[in-house]
Amino acid sequence: MSEDSPIEDITPRTRYQMLPLRDVVVFPHMVLPLFVGREKSINALEEAVQSGKQIFLAAQHDAADDDPAPENIFGIGTVASILQLLKLPDGTVKVLVEGVSRAGIVNYVETEESFVVDAAPIGEGDFDEREGEVLMRTVTSEFEQYVKLNSKIPPEVLTSLSGIEDPGRLADTIAAHLTLRNDEKQKILELGDVRERLEHILGIMESEIDLLQVEKRLRGRVKKQMEKSQREYYLNEQMKAIQKELGDMDDAPNEMEELQQKVEEAGMPKEAREKAESELKKLRMMSPMSAEATVVRNYVEWLVQVPWKKRSRVLKDLAKAES
Repeated sequence: MSEDSPIEDITPRTRYQMLPLRDVVVFPHMVLPLFVGREKSINALEEAVQSGKQIFLAAQHDAADDDPAPENIFGIGTVASILQLLKLPDGTVKVLVEGVSRAGIVNYVETEESFVVDAAPIGEGDFDEREGEVLMRTVTSEFEQYVKLNSKIPPEVLTSLSGIEDPGRLADTIAAHLTLRNDEKQKILELGDVRERLEHILGIMESEIDLLQVEKRLRGRVKKQMEKSQREYYLNEQMKAIQKELGDMDDAPNEMEELQQKVEEAGMPKEAREKAESELKKLRMMSPMSAEATVVRNYVEWLVQVPWKKRSRVLKDLAKAES
């Protein structure tokens, strides 16, 4: 019996072919395709098809392990029905499965051909009907908010929840669509008690929604900044086009370059240099023919003509200064 399993030896069990899963956790009521390539796994599928079309699905601790030992497989998994099996030309198999119920591994059966286990069902526990109704409504409402913020989940998922009345099925359906790591999903799978499972899922969604809201605000700020940059670029290009139409395109850049060079060579102090650069930046955005551009241009010309580099000798002798 696996150390991970809470199932006692006295619990009724059923023998199943087992399919160890590398990178997915399957919940009850979940339908999905699996691609199988390991020989023992293919043998297990073929045997299961011949003997009732049910198979036990359990996740591996290490996805890279090609032949996992019992201690490297989680003790809680899902009994699933095989809906369709298709052999592919490359020797692998595509199988469509539907999760049926939780089960825990009671015993591993020694066999060379495939993975075989004895597994027993896990009870879901009972809780007050009214309490269950309120909890289901709260979890559903939180999931709706989660879907609105998470672009990876199609909104159509919400439609599938509307007809679910069983709290356990609701919990598993939502869990299957949460964007979580496999170890987090495995933890949910291991929660047999429905109330505990719903409350755990509710807590996860509340935390995830907080993170998604922060991400949304960050994306909004980045988008706004990008739109501003794009708008400025568009306006600059539009101004260039207007200048070209007015026949000023050839002269304006040269004039700007000359003024820029004069500013750089004028030897201005820091404050004056910053002011000149600011005025030049404004001038580049203006039509050369506008009155405002003329004022700004004249101001920059005046700034570069100030003898910033020249120093006058001060006569400290008053008598000499008077003479």
